Amino acid sequence: MILVTGATGSTGRHLVAQLKAQGAPVRALVRDAAKGEALGVEYAVGDFDDPASLAAAMDGVDRMFLASPGAQLVLEDGEQPMVRWERNAIDAAKGAGVRYVVKLSVLNARIGGRMSEGGHGEAEAHLKASGLEWTMLRPGGFMQNFLSPATVLWDEQGALIGPDGPGRMAFIDCHDIAACAAALFTDKPEPGGTLQITGPEAISYEWIAAQLSRGWGRPVGFHPHSEEAVAARLLGFGLAPQQAAELASLYGSMGSGSFQEVTGEVERLTGRRPRTFAEFMAANPEDFPGLR
Repeated sequence: MILVTGATGSTGRHLVAQLKAQGAPVRALVRDAAKGEALGVEYAVGDFDDPASLAAAMDGVDRMFLASPGAQLVLEDGEQPMVRWERNAIDAAKGAGVRYVVKLSVLNARIGGRMSEGGHGEAEAHLKASGLEWTMLRPGGFMQNFLSPATVLWDEQGALIGPDGPGRMAFIDCHDIAACAAALFTDKPEPGGTLQITGPEAISYEWIAAQLSRGWGRPVGFHPHSEEAVAARLLGFGLAPQQAAELASLYGSMGSGSFQEVTGEVERLTGRRPRTFAEFMAANPEDFPGLR
């Protein structure tokens, strides 16, 4: 049995659907029973902050996909909440006799890293020390980020804010992340592997703005910001100085090209190339009415 945590999230919902289509035994961990019913598979109601519910959800489970809500903008006792959430899930998995964990991580995860990089670095270290078999999936940016106003920055005129620099980013569709996880669970387990997974091309924020203009059927501008300008904007939103500086530094790294490497891991694991941004838009017509 494969337990998919974060089963209604951007990656988890795709993984549940793909495992179901393959006939693999799958159980979804959800916080809301109605959302679990909508997935059409066996589900368990639980919460990362409720170890007892995690233990119950893992009854009979031998494999787990670990995906928490991710890095938060507010720390708790100086720590990313996601570290506690994932630590709880890992400990529950070990106690339940789970054998293999595929963890959704992030590119450049490391202890002491910025924002999600640091949180995932801590969680990866805990998983490695647990004695469980594991594989880390390390994507860069998600294409799905551009579907939510809360996951990217916009200026007052509705223009997309991006890094001020020539660097591009190899964004990946969460559908392809899920396909990699499904392959690891059902066909090609790679215990001890740390896999950098990307889309098929490195693209700029300016180019993405043009694609969003086409997909939404309205002009979407692009407004490049320096790292300092991003930090100032985030401070204006009420972020603490440390979090604003760390998040802004990620924009600076994008501009310098730190996230533009394209790898062939998706095709190696799944047997097909990952979706382009245009294919991502075409696969989500409800979000891009301009394509109809």
